[in-house]
Amino acid sequence: MDTKNKENEQPEAFVLNVIPPRRIAHLVEEVGVAKVGLPTISILTLAVLAGAFIAFGAMFYTVVITGSELGFGPTKLLGGVAFSVGLILVIIGGAELFTGNSLIVLALAQRKISLAALLKNWALVYVGNFAGALGMVLLVHFSGVLDVGGGAVAETARIIAESKVLISPFEAFLRGVLCNILVCLAIWMCFAAYTVVGKILVMIFPISAFVALGFEHSVANMYVIPLGAMQPGSDIGLSDFFTNLVPVSIGNIVGGGALVGMVYWLVYLRSDASENC
Repeated sequence: MDTKNKENEQPEAFVLNVIPPRRIAHLVEEVGVAKVGLPTISILTLAVLAGAFIAFGAMFYTVVITGSELGFGPTKLLGGVAFSVGLILVIIGGAELFTGNSLIVLALAQRKISLAALLKNWALVYVGNFAGALGMVLLVHFSGVLDVGGGAVAETARIIAESKVLISPFEAFLRGVLCNILVCLAIWMCFAAYTVVGKILVMIFPISAFVALGFEHSVANMYVIPLGAMQPGSDIGLSDFFTNLVPVSIGNIVGGGALVGMVYWLVYLRSDASENC
């Protein structure tokens, strides 16, 4: 009888050997509360790191796709795998990423944090990510690393940036929504894995997918657009940059916060919130 009860306590985790979704929802809520409670200097420092980490992923992507003769689809897929290193560094290395922090809405919906606390966290992390990304832009540009391949990498950086600023604001918003659905699902699945290797593996495919599909990530764009704008032949202006960044950022919030965070809250945590009223 005791054995039966033990088996019935966690059938989902036992069968799948993963942390079950309901438990993940509670973990995401707990992590959200902890993130909001961090000291300001810690949030900003970790956010700068995340901006730099995502920039490393974008750097790797730029080099990998340069000169590729694999064809459009395979090249984008390979570039997406390379870009995944950015989120791997954020999650395993420990950093505060604006797109991932959209999941903090679970803690807000559970009435564990205030709206003001959530907005403060988002603002600090956004500023820190921006600083980290722009810092990497300067380091990469003045280091001369884009000159490799006879300047082909610099040309790729310019083309990437110009392709992004040509997207209409409405399309940028929608691509931002779609991007952060996949990013936040990647983060969500990280909670399900018990090992570092498992966490890395579950991240690679959603991140590769959003890159290959041409979706828009606000923190990545904080790096790739300014870097591309600094390359010879570019006519990208400051207004072009923000015409892309603003709708993409809003789209990222909607995709991650509403279409991932709030959906899982409705499924797994809404009844708990009602009981707490």
